[in-house]
Amino acid sequence: MDPIKLRFGGYQEPASIHNRAATYFAQRLRLRLGTRLHFELIGSVLNQGRPSGSLPLMVESGELTCCYLATIRFTQWVPELKLFDLPFVVRDRAIAQRALAGPLGERFKQQMDRHSPFKLLGIWDNGFRHISNSVRPIRTPADCKGLRIRIQLSELIAETLSAIGCTPIPEDIKVFFEQIGAGRFDGQENPLTNIYHFGVHKHHRYITLTGHIYGASLMLCNAERYRSWPSEVREAIDAAAREATDYQHQLAAAEDVEMLAKFDPAQNEIVTLTPAQHALFVEATRPVLDKHLGELDPQLFEFLR
Repeated sequence: MDPIKLRFGGYQEPASIHNRAATYFAQRLRLRLGTRLHFELIGSVLNQGRPSGSLPLMVESGELTCCYLATIRFTQWVPELKLFDLPFVVRDRAIAQRALAGPLGERFKQQMDRHSPFKLLGIWDNGFRHISNSVRPIRTPADCKGLRIRIQLSELIAETLSAIGCTPIPEDIKVFFEQIGAGRFDGQENPLTNIYHFGVHKHHRYITLTGHIYGASLMLCNAERYRSWPSEVREAIDAAAREATDYQHQLAAAEDVEMLAKFDPAQNEIVTLTPAQHALFVEATRPVLDKHLGELDPQLFEFLR
């Protein structure tokens, strides 16, 4: 039988929950395909000098078979994915994960199939995003005034960070890490897992648990390559992807607690907002949410309640 060659790309360190889930995907797939499977995990294309944003192009061209990457990179094909860039839309992780593994995820899979060159295999939990910086602790939007914050390449996220007083700087994460100590950035926003595993906490003393955005990542495959495989291979990949997605969701749910325990109080100050302080951030970003509500089907928000 013909070998199944699968090159899976990411942009994180080996201990990240995304790369651990990708490794689990390979393990589950190998149980089904045995020696037919030739699997290679390129855990971080950043180490190859490539920006994270190159991953979709690498999959589309066939250089990679699969990858994971934040939904923000795929809104050109599925505009409804901007749901995950809106502020304070998700309050309950368990509800969000059920929706991603259920009807909301299925909706996005169908849209990706129709409008993109990718086969969507699963939607992963990319965590609640928080703000870290090297200047001062942030407890209210007033504390954000003038802070130069690296964000993902998203006009919508730029609107959110501007609304709370920051000066957003959209930049690929590769460039951010190359320049993190050079004075261009005062801070950034990311899930705790990335703040820790990428070593951001070594540069930013202050970490505020704003949870302003709940992110999702797509686990996807080159659609043409996927369709070329025999049905039993496609079924094996689909099953392994479901198991890897369930595993990734479990890792993500536990990750925040595990990461908080790793930060050294002598090095980092973790700011947990009071309900009143949190409400100030929600209020400040409400105009951004209201502005974009009309662009999305109201049913999308029902999936997350």
